[in-house]
Amino acid sequence: MKLLIRNLDRSTTEEELKDLFQEFGTVQSCNLVMDRDSGASKGFAFIEMPKTGEAKAATKNLNNKLIGSNKIRVKKAEDKKSEETKDEDTKA
Repeated sequence: MKLLIRNLDRSTTEEELKDLFQEFGTVQSCNLVMDRDSGASKGFAFIEMPKTGEAKAATKNLNNKLIGSNKIRVKKAEDKKSEETKDEDTKA
């Protein structure tokens, strides 16, 4: 299951994020989104966890948790293809 993590403190590292989510299970991948020009964090990331139950536990326990100076928001990442389909449906 792919999770979207928002409102991250700009100083949070990919390693810290991975460690945080590993408390709830296996982390398949962690992608902290960085600004191409400045190289600084954009304040959001994607985490992939292969087991749905572990991902749901991480979401439940970490959503609105204070990490650094920010309360992070964790939710299931929307599939890009389904978003495009929704856009096409609203145009029709």
